[in-house]
Amino acid sequence: MGGRFPSPRLRMALVLYRALWWLGLPAVLVYLWRRTRRDPDYGRHLRERFGLYPDWPGEAPVWIHAVSLGELRSATPLIRALLTRGERVLLTHFTPAGRRESARLFGDEIRAGQVRPVWVPLELGPAMRRFIRHFAPRYGLVMEIEVWPVMIMECRRAGLPLFMCNAQYPSKSYERDLHRTKLRAELMRGFAGALVKSELQRERFATAGVTNIAITGETRFDQPVPPAQIAAAAAARPAFGAGRRVITIASAVNGEDPLYLSAIRQTRENHARAGLPMPLFVYVPRAPERFDEVAGMIATAGLGVLRRSKVFDRDLTATGPLGDTDILLGDSLGEMYFYLALADLVIVGGGYRAAGAHNIIEPLALKKPVIVGPSTWTIEFPAVEAVAAGVCRIVPPDALADALAPDAALPDAATIDAFFDAHRGAAKRTLAAIPQLIGTCRGDQV
Repeated sequence: MGGRFPSPRLRMALVLYRALWWLGLPAVLVYLWRRTRRDPDYGRHLRERFGLYPDWPGEAPVWIHAVSLGELRSATPLIRALLTRGERVLLTHFTPAGRRESARLFGDEIRAGQVRPVWVPLELGPAMRRFIRHFAPRYGLVMEIEVWPVMIMECRRAGLPLFMCNAQYPSKSYERDLHRTKLRAELMRGFAGALVKSELQRERFATAGVTNIAITGETRFDQPVPPAQIAAAAAARPAFGAGRRVITIASAVNGEDPLYLSAIRQTRENHARAGLPMPLFVYVPRAPERFDEVAGMIATAGLGVLRRSKVFDRDLTATGPLGDTDILLGDSLGEMYFYLALADLVIVGGGYRAAGAHNIIEPLALKKPVIVGPSTWTIEFPAVEAVAAGVCRIVPPDALADALAPDAALPDAATIDAFFDAHRGAAKRTLAAIPQLIGTCRGDQV
């Protein structure tokens, strides 16, 4: 996929893309206004969406684009490592969830002027150019695989090295881009390079025409574990009843609930037949707008439910009796480690829908065995490696209840530790690779 970049075909597509953004700008503003009605933070700092920012005097920062909460979690180890080296870090987000989490995680650094979270500009050339001129970052890291044409092209025009970071090319996207929507694969050649998770990912990006690639691993293996949430879980678990197994269903997505509720009922029946205490299920929906809906489903299924928001305070201290409830509904954000730390076994959601499974690294960080559904194309790395190591199981829908049986075999903590330790260090490898990638791209890519 070599040749001149951009090709005449991509040039024409970019002209059309830019025109559509200008024509569609009223619709974008209506979208933001509607989201503001549900989340007021969408409407705050609106000028930033157009590349207009307050001054931030000081040394040129490193720019990290973390579109939302998941990408910020990937970026956190890198941010910490950059701050340790004395760098200033500019964070761009599109969603309030990411920006709020930045404020929570880096509040002290923000107040000290070391970190600045802002909205990423809309895909409008003048807005992106103002952003680049205003902050003049040394280089940019786009977390995961976010391909925004105006961002890419304006960074090239300005001579700003922009890299894909912690990048993974999922199999479905890879096949689509190579054989059907080839323009997206060509557009990725506009990046100055890529810092990718594995050798397989290096091969895929290279096949798509991306050059200047370094294999650095998965930064989430370096993600810090919040000790307060772990301590809160240790304090809370005995209050749910002695001798009970705890199974956490993390990031359950719309459409999976009937399967999980059926598995919960069957698991309870299996425990009853074995004369064992009833297990506690911790049920954490992926999207906050589903909290009330899922609570209603649980009640309709005849199961007892307590909501985290009703029985714990802000510090995760129980405010009332927890008793022998069937399900604790995790109706909060930013507390996933608390829900995972309660568990003996974790089911990570998404894998029972075509959209694909979510992050398995957080439960493994806490030495929790993991179950996912068959659709793992979104987390090929590290799912393939985790399954091979025996710390994660892919379980089909009709076998889920059997996998939750009290006598089901589970890996021990030492096995999970060995797997996790083998994959640490991605943040350090990433920062070590960046100077070399920048040196390579200065002469020919930017």
